[in-house]
Amino acid sequence: MSTERVSDTDGPLTVETVLVPVDGSESSERAVEYAGAVADRYDAAVHAVYVHGQEIVRAIQSGAVDEDDAAAEAQSFIDDVRDLVAGYGVTMTNSSAYGFSPTRKTTHPGSVVLDTADDADADFIVVPREPLSGDDGKILSKAAEYVLLYASQPVLSV
Repeated sequence: MSTERVSDTDGPLTVETVLVPVDGSESSERAVEYAGAVADRYDAAVHAVYVHGQEIVRAIQSGAVDEDDAAAEAQSFIDDVRDLVAGYGVTMTNSSAYGFSPTRKTTHPGSVVLDTADDADADFIVVPREPLSGDDGKILSKAAEYVLLYASQPVLSV
């Protein structure tokens, strides 16, 4: 039996891209912090996807909300996310997606996260969970269970 010590960086998990879905909530901001730490640990990059919820998608489609205004709000949050990730010394890319479609039942927040993970070639996913306060207004907390059940990548739920 070998007594050679294996360093804690050796092992079966290789991570090049950490996906973190965000929705503007405090829980998604916390997930970004974990994603940054994981990316830093594995010398990986972060890909943040802003997932627009059902209410905003419907409002955009009905004309009640201007799509450019919604995009600007999402970009403002992504800019904050970029600053958080930069604090870990890792690079970040980003995208945005509608987490709901009135015409496709298969488009929901969980499927959008998993599709983005495939598109971004993510090796690891950090997903926010529903806050303990019971505030169920944010879209990603509803997707966490789906992602945990169906992701082919390792998932950290925070």
